[in-house]
Amino acid sequence: MKITVIGAGNVGATAALRIAEKQLAREVVLIDIVEGVPQGKALDMYESGPVALFDTRIYGSNDYSDSANSDIVLITAGLARKPGMSREDLLQKNASIIREVTTQVMKYSQNPILIMVSNPLDVMTFVAHTISKLPPERVIGMAGVLDTARFRSFIAEALDVSMQDINAFVLGGHGDSMVPVVKYTSVAGIPLTELLPREKIDAIVERTRNGGIEIVNHLKTGSAYYAPAASAVEMIEAIVKDRKRIIPCTTLLSGQYGIDQVFCGVPVKLGKNGIEQILEINLSADELDALQQSAKLVDENCQNLKALLA
Repeated sequence: MKITVIGAGNVGATAALRIAEKQLAREVVLIDIVEGVPQGKALDMYESGPVALFDTRIYGSNDYSDSANSDIVLITAGLARKPGMSREDLLQKNASIIREVTTQVMKYSQNPILIMVSNPLDVMTFVAHTISKLPPERVIGMAGVLDTARFRSFIAEALDVSMQDINAFVLGGHGDSMVPVVKYTSVAGIPLTELLPREKIDAIVERTRNGGIEIVNHLKTGSAYYAPAASAVEMIEAIVKDRKRIIPCTTLLSGQYGIDQVFCGVPVKLGKNGIEQILEINLSADELDALQQSAKLVDENCQNLKALLA
């Protein structure tokens, strides 16, 4: 198994180290445009192997030819948000970056699975799919895993219970229009609505929608990376180990939930072939409307990029 991580910033470097520590690949390649940064970080990670007990070979490079024959490519390249910026503010600049990254990746790997982390995530997944011409099940966005992790952590904090006992789904686009589905949220099988009053649940839902910018406002000069990296690696582990995990990911819908030819976050089965099934769960009228509105926003942004991708 060979995994390439594009972008040696905080998300990419953290993900590369987690991949190595979990021994999900024999070889990890960290690629970045800044000379010396991927090489130095990769060497530092590799030298931690005797202590962290892994034998994964980690390389750093500025040359996409070193990504040749990758099984999985994790794309984290792009500009990070700053305070006051929405994910959509990054649209044009990051679309140009992802177009070039995907073009270079596909020169050297014939049929990789692409996992997108760069923002605005749903739209960048669309860009990667358009440029790569890979089957849609092999181009996947990370958003739902991260948004659900935030939702679960806030619930655990409110109830003072283990995060492991909380099951939840956050669907829709990775932005202010995301849809935390309270109906399918439970704690050790107990519906969340039996454990918290509606106003507290509503507050947690709102905090989840603003989870990314809350961290950006604290950091001021950067954005989240520990949780995004962990979320991406959870997806990679499901693929490498063919675990058939049911988790929310951004994928191309073709009529499910009344949404057609738009990348949107929904529950999927994730295994060695990428997305092996899209699950269409029963949503309330309000939840379905919110999901469709979220997808509509994504589609509008994608349409604005058609000229760039032509």
